[in-house]
Amino acid sequence: MLIIKISREKLEFLELVIGEKDVNDMNSKITYTNEPMEMGQVVKDFLPSRDQLVPKGKTKTNQVTLELTEESVSFFKAQADRKQIPYEKIIELLVEQYAHECISDA
Repeated sequence: MLIIKISREKLEFLELVIGEKDVNDMNSKITYTNEPMEMGQVVKDFLPSRDQLVPKGKTKTNQVTLELTEESVSFFKAQADRKQIPYEKIIELLVEQYAHECISDA
């Protein structure tokens, strides 16, 4: 027979790890008191304005036809599956990014 001595703190921790319910779990009833609340610290709003988050209107677009190799299309489809968006959108964003970089470099 093997006897192992465990401290009370370690035993309580092990009970939590093995699945014993904690007294302070999320299903415990909360008791509210009628004491005054302290005001927290006011934090300056750091989020961008709504105008900056939402585009003002749909940009005028042109529909184009591209011929790509099967290998390229397979690559974009695989990336689209991982990101769960249409592969055409990935190609569109790639072309847009390239164009914007070329325009800013000019």
